[in-house]
Amino acid sequence: MLTEYTNQLLQSMQRVFGAQSEMGLATEQLSRQLLEYEKKNFALGKGDEEVITTLQSFAKTVGELNSLHSVLANQMADSMVFPLIQFREKDLTGRTTHIHTYTQTHTMHEAAMVKYSRLPKKKENEKLKTDLVKEVAYTRRKQHQASLQYYCALNALQYRKRVAMLEPMLGYTQAQISFFKKGIELVSKKMDNFLSSVSNMTQSIQAQLDTEAEAMRASQRELLSVEDTVYMPDKDTEPVNRTLIQKAGYLNIRNKTGLVTTAWDRLYFFTQGGNLMCQPRGAVAGGMVLDLDNSSVMAVECEDRRYCFQITSPSGKTSMILQAESKKEYEEWICTVNNISRQIYLTDNPEAVAIRLNQSAIQAVTPITSFEKSSGSQKTGAAPEPEDLIAPGTPIQFDIMLPASEFQDQNRAGGRRTNPFGETDDDYSLLQQVFAVRFLGSMAVRCGDNQEVIYEAMRQVLAARAIHNIFRTTESHLMVTSSSLRLIDPQTQVTRISFQLGEVCQFAAHQENGRLMGFLVEGRDWSDGDEEGEPSFSAFVFESNTEGEKICYTISLAKDITEAKKDPEALAELMKNMPLTNDGKFLLLEPETDDMTNGAGQEDLESEA
Repeated sequence: MLTEYTNQLLQSMQRVFGAQSEMGLATEQLSRQLLEYEKKNFALGKGDEEVITTLQSFAKTVGELNSLHSVLANQMADSMVFPLIQFREKDLTGRTTHIHTYTQTHTMHEAAMVKYSRLPKKKENEKLKTDLVKEVAYTRRKQHQASLQYYCALNALQYRKRVAMLEPMLGYTQAQISFFKKGIELVSKKMDNFLSSVSNMTQSIQAQLDTEAEAMRASQRELLSVEDTVYMPDKDTEPVNRTLIQKAGYLNIRNKTGLVTTAWDRLYFFTQGGNLMCQPRGAVAGGMVLDLDNSSVMAVECEDRRYCFQITSPSGKTSMILQAESKKEYEEWICTVNNISRQIYLTDNPEAVAIRLNQSAIQAVTPITSFEKSSGSQKTGAAPEPEDLIAPGTPIQFDIMLPASEFQDQNRAGGRRTNPFGETDDDYSLLQQVFAVRFLGSMAVRCGDNQEVIYEAMRQVLAARAIHNIFRTTESHLMVTSSSLRLIDPQTQVTRISFQLGEVCQFAAHQENGRLMGFLVEGRDWSDGDEEGEPSFSAFVFESNTEGEKICYTISLAKDITEAKKDPEALAELMKNMPLTNDGKFLLLEPETDDMTNGAGQEDLESEA
């Protein structure tokens, strides 16, 4: 029973010692963790300087407490656990040794007594009898000695048991008293002042929190009291900022999911330096999508969606179509990408450079006197306002893309391509002249009876190309015949677009920049359900390798021939005044030998307009 109780008591004391040792290790780890706070770069770091200083003081205090816990653990091991272990191993285990010795002597005595009891009564052997008597006496002495030692050990155990029960608790209590005394010395008046200041600081922070919380609640009430229009998309009241060099927000990106199918994904985009970055949902960081240096950006029409724009790499091999949420975001993204593509962010003061370029762009789209001068001979009375000629915000098309279906139809077996130097599919034509031109842009206009529309369209197309950093154009051949105008691809001889000469209602060349020319085309708009359709007008602007006046003269001559065809006498009179080719088939104009050399092989030229 004593051994079992001693083992249970020792197990309890070892548990206390283990907990105290773990306390020392835990406080040591706590001290190290408090010091780690300073090394963390938290995003919300307001007021962290005071917290860092206070935690360092606490870490020092916890370190000192850790040393006290370590000393207490050592004292528990020496004065509480070790005496009880010694009592169990020396006294309780020694009792077992005495029992074993007594058992052996008792066995020896019993064996000697068996031999002595067998001595014969009739025939005695004195020598044998003497030996057995001595053996019995010896074993009895040994048994007596062993029993006395065992009894003494049991008597001593009664005293050692009481000492063994009290001594460990005495050592434990003394160790705890020593620990608390040193703790009282540690928590001195200086420590009391420190704890008081920390308590005041926490109360001050709580008061600031209460004030801030009340201010936030008031702000929430004020913000939530506004009209629902504030939350509606495309209801921005702030003006568009065209000088941004950084932009971030959600955009829809068009991804190709099959040969002819696409899908739109809403992702978070942001600019970083000269790169466009994208961060998918759930990702810890963004990745680069496109290098914006020297890239181009323009508004596009895409799948009947609003606010779409396209960003194209300098090489033209990589492009992406994005959709903004509102018109303001749409315009700011286009301006931001355009500013970055010019590498404004690399300058010493990018904001000032962006503002200066924006002012230049505003000046570029402001009516200038050169266009008024060039059209001065055509004007009568007050000059019309630009809004009367072209609706504000009218989109501009910078290239004429031939649909794949039309391209296949024109190149299908049996089809004929346009031959700019021979016969065409038209009826007999007196006039055929080809000019090398570069298409700059086209846009819808409001009227077709005024050449001012052409000059205003030239100004807006050139200004838009400058704003959107679009300088490269594709060379084409403009064929002027006595019945139509055709824009032909010089490599494939495929007609990109054609107009009947009767549809061309105005044409003019710029007087200051002689290589610029344009014309107006009249069409019909049946969107209102009218059987005849409302008249609609479009302006087309070109840059030629020759004088624009020469193209205008050729178009004028073609119109004269068209009118003269109605009167045979007038046609004959016109042909008398015009030189013909040797075969008498075409009118002879000034050849464009210099302008047409290697014209078909030049593509993606940079416009000098």
